Order: sequence, then structure tokens, then C-alpha cells
Amino acid sequence: METSPGVTGPSADEALARLIEGNRRFLQGEARSAAFRRDTLADLAKAQRPYATILGCSDSRVPPEWIFDAGLGDLFVIRVAGNILSPEIAGTLQYAGSYLRTPLFVVLGHEGCGAISAALATKHEGEQFRSRVQLLLASIVPGLPEFDSQLSPEEQLSRAVEGNVRWTVRQVLDSPEGRARVAEGRQKIVGAVYDIETGRVRFLPSDERT
Repeated sequence: METSPGVTGPSADEALARLIEGNRRFLQGEARSAAFRRDTLADLAKAQRPYATILGCSDSRVPPEWIFDAGLGDLFVIRVAGNILSPEIAGTLQYAGSYLRTPLFVVLGHEGCGAISAALATKHEGEQFRSRVQLLLASIVPGLPEFDSQLSPEEQLSRAVEGNVRWTVRQVLDSPEGRARVAEGRQKIVGAVYDIETGRVRFLPSDERT
């Protein structure tokens, strides 16, 4: 297993501030050059020291490195449809926390998520999808909120996207590893929603357990 060397990095709050500032640059068209010097690449080849771990959706329109204007080696990114938590994802998060020691974990959902839309169709209309897709949706359905029947389909989807992010955050927090890390004050876990139309990332207020 790769272990990040003992270099003091940013705190969780400093890491979050970096993400917020990076998204601001992305929104304003001020993204930094993506070019890298050869010596930078050589340094990264020795070890990785990402300052944040991002669990995001696989949607091609939501690349964390772009929307946070992050450089190579800045983010440890995990992507899966619907930004769900599975044993494999949990193991990857544990690796990031225990070996890479990233101080900040972000569960990143996005507006208009197709996986969340499909999960809503399964829950409310009984629609069934291909077997492996249905298995993925089964991880989303339990976290979907209840809705007022007067809400528009668009508002229902938006609230479901946020509800799914909060559901995944709670699952991470409720894991033994998550509880231990937060209790030690070593790491912070937050949720966020990306708006595909505007490019803005909205970080969600923490609930009582975060």
C-alpha cells in the first residue's frame, strides 16, 4: 500500500476553502493553466499527496478536477453512477483516509442526475431496469426523501439529488472508520451538489452528526 510521506498538509477547512476558491475560478473563467513542468511530474511520481477525496458521479459533465480547477495530484477522485457507497467504494475511502490521509471527504452529487431519476422511477412507478443497473439503484432508493405530491418532477429530482448526497454522507459517517476519523478530529466529511447549467458547486450545511 502506498502511504503518503509525513508532510504536513492543509487542514480540512483549508482544503474546503481551496475547493471553493477553485470553483470560483472555474465559474469566472479564470482557471489556471493545465500545463505541467517535467519536474512537477517527476515529483508526483514519487508520491501522491491529495488534499481532498471526492466521491462523485460518473456523469461525463461533472469532472471534479475541472469544476474545482484542481491540478494533477490535488484530488483523490472516486466516481460511480449516483455517487453511491458500496463495499468497494468504502474500501477506497478507507485507503484515502488511512494511507493518503486526506483531511477532507466530499460526496458530490449533481442536478439532473440520471441515476437518481431512474431510482425515483423505480420507487414511485415500479419501473425496472437491466439487472446490474437495478442493483445500483437499490443502493439509492432507501435514501430518497418523501415528497409533497404537488411538487413538480424537476423539484422532486432536485430534492432527491440532495437527499441522496446526504444519505451517502450519513452512511460514511456511520461506518466505524468514519466515526473514528471524525471523533479524532482528523477529517471532515461534507456533501455538495453541482449545477450542470451554471457550473456552481453548492456545499450542503452539515447535519448534527457532521
